[in-house]
Amino acid sequence: MGRKLNLFLILFMGAVFSSITADPVEDKEALLDFLHKVHQSRSRPINWKKNTTVCGQWIGVTCSSDQSRVVALRLQGMELQGSIPANTLSRLSSLQFLSLRSNAFSGSLPDFSAWNNLTIVDLSNNDFNGSIPPSVSNLTHLVALNLSNNSLSGGIPDLNIPSLQQLDLSNNNLTGVVPMSLRRFPISSFSDNKISPEIAPPPALPSQPPGEQPARKARKLSEQALLGIVLGGSVLGFLLVALLMILCYYKKETEQEGEMTIKFQKKDVSAKKKASESHDENNRLVFFEDCNLAFDLEDLLRASAEVLGKGTFGVTYKAALEDAITVAVKRLKEVTVPKREFEQQMEVVGSIRHENVSALRAYFYSKDEKLVVHDFYEQGSVSAMLHAKREGRGTLDWETRLKIAVGAARGIAHIHTQNGGKLVHGNIKATNILLTSRGFGCVSDIGLATLMSTMPPPTIRAAGYRAPEVTDSRKATQASDVYSFGVLVLELLTGKSPTLATGGDEVVHLVRWVNSVVREEWTAEVFDVELLKFPNIEEEMVEMLQVGMRCVAKMPDQRPKMQEVVRMLEEIRGGWSPETKSEISGSTPVQRTPEIGSSSSVPVPL
Repeated sequence: MGRKLNLFLILFMGAVFSSITADPVEDKEALLDFLHKVHQSRSRPINWKKNTTVCGQWIGVTCSSDQSRVVALRLQGMELQGSIPANTLSRLSSLQFLSLRSNAFSGSLPDFSAWNNLTIVDLSNNDFNGSIPPSVSNLTHLVALNLSNNSLSGGIPDLNIPSLQQLDLSNNNLTGVVPMSLRRFPISSFSDNKISPEIAPPPALPSQPPGEQPARKARKLSEQALLGIVLGGSVLGFLLVALLMILCYYKKETEQEGEMTIKFQKKDVSAKKKASESHDENNRLVFFEDCNLAFDLEDLLRASAEVLGKGTFGVTYKAALEDAITVAVKRLKEVTVPKREFEQQMEVVGSIRHENVSALRAYFYSKDEKLVVHDFYEQGSVSAMLHAKREGRGTLDWETRLKIAVGAARGIAHIHTQNGGKLVHGNIKATNILLTSRGFGCVSDIGLATLMSTMPPPTIRAAGYRAPEVTDSRKATQASDVYSFGVLVLELLTGKSPTLATGGDEVVHLVRWVNSVVREEWTAEVFDVELLKFPNIEEEMVEMLQVGMRCVAKMPDQRPKMQEVVRMLEEIRGGWSPETKSEISGSTPVQRTPEIGSSSSVPVPL
C-alpha cells in the first residue's frame, strides 16, 4: 500500500511539474523582447506578463497542442508602432500563422528565412516600406499572403510557391512586371501599383489576302424569318423575366430561413493608410481589458456567418473567424442614441463578469452599424431546446431544467447588483437564456432595451414575458425582470410557450392558463407530460411552481427580489445526486412533502 501511494505521488507530482514546464520558455522570452521594443498604445495594452502562462492567457497567442511552441500570433488592430525588432519574432521557429494587420508598423518587412512553417501571413494596413524580401520564396507551405495597403516599393519577387492560394499586394508603390508564377491571381491582387503588363497584346487580325473576292451581300431576309426572330426574342425576354423573378423569390426565401452571411457596411480603405487613419475611432471594435480575443472589424466582415435568431433588438449571427474562433455577433437595429450614451451602457454591461452571465467581449458603434460581440454557446438557447423540433434532440430532463432556472436566477440576481443596484435586464425570455458547459442557465442580451429610441411592438411570444405594468419596454424595472423570469420558470415546468393558441383567433398567456388550472385544483395537469417519465420529482416540481407563481404576481411589490428567488430555487434539491447537490448549494436539503392535486399543499397566489 505504501509503495502504491508513493507511486501515485510520484506520478501526480510528475504531472504537475510537466504542466508547469509546458510553457514554451524560449518563445515566451522572444515575445516579451518583441513587446518591450515596440511602442504600444495605452488604450489597449497587451496583457503579456512574465509571471503568466503564454498558452491560454496571452492575448493573440496560440500554442501547439502539447503547449511546447507558439504556432500562431494575431495582433490585429492593437495600435502597435515602430519597426519589427530584429531577433525577436524570428525566434518563433514553429510559427504557422502571423497577423499584424491594422497597426502602425513601419520600416522594412521582417526576414522570413526563419519561418519555414508559415502558412498564413497578413501584414496589411501598416506603413511598411522598402522591397519585398526574396526570403518569402522560402515559405514552401505558404497558403495566403497579404501585404496590401503599405508603402512597399521595388519589384515583385518570383514567388514560385505551388501552395499559395491567396495573394494581395494592392495599394503599394511596387514597380516592374508581374512574374509569370503569379499571373494566375486576379489583377485586383496587384491594383494601385506602378506595375506594367509584360505580355504584349494579341496581334491585329490580318487584312484580306490578295485575290480574295469581296463578300457577297447578305440576301434580304424573308418575312417568315423576321417573324421568327421577333417571336423568338419575345419568348427569350419572357424567360429572362421569369428567371429573374424566381431568383429574387429564392433569395428572399433563403434570407428568411437564415441562410445568409453578414453584410456590414464599411469604409473604403485608402491607398496609403497613415497611422492616424488606420486607427479611425469610427472603424474599430472596442474590446474589454480581460478579453483574450484578437481580431478586428475586418475579421468579422470576412467571417463566414449564419443567422442564429432574429429578435426585438436585432439579428444574432454565429461568426466563424480564423483558426476556429467562433463568436456570437448581434447586429442591433433601431438604435439612435448618441455614441456617448451607447458607450456608457456598454461599459456597464461589459464590466459584468459572472459564470451565469454571457460576457460582453467587444462592441462597435458607427452611424450605420451597432454591433455587440459575445461568446458563442454551442448548446444554444433554452427556447430551442424546449420548443424546436430537431432530429436527434432528446427531451430536457428535470435536472437540466432545474439547473437552467438556478443558473438564470443567479445571473439575473447578479445583474441587479450592478451600476449601484440600478441595472435592469429588460428582455428576459427563453431565447436569451443559454446553457453553459456545466448545464446551468446563462443570461445574455443585457441592458439593450434602454438603447432603443423607438421600440417596435413586441411579437406575441415576447409579449407573453412582459409584466402587466410595463407599457414601454425601455422602462422595464427589476420587478418586471422578476415577472419575466417567473414566466420562464412556468415555461420550463409546462413545456409550453409563453402564449398559447386556443384553436381560434384568441391567444391566452401562459400565466393566465396556469392560474386557471391551479385554481381548479388540477395542479398535476400543469406539468409537461415529458417529465412524467422521470420518477420521484413531483415534490420538486410543485416547489418550483410555487416559486414561479410568486414571481408572476400581478402587483410588482408582491414579487420577491431575485436574490430571494435564488435562495428558494437552491433549496429544491430532493432526489438529486450528491455531486449535483454540491453544484447547486452546500447546505442540507430541505425536506417537504406536498401532495400533487391538493390545493392546500400548493399555496400559490392567484
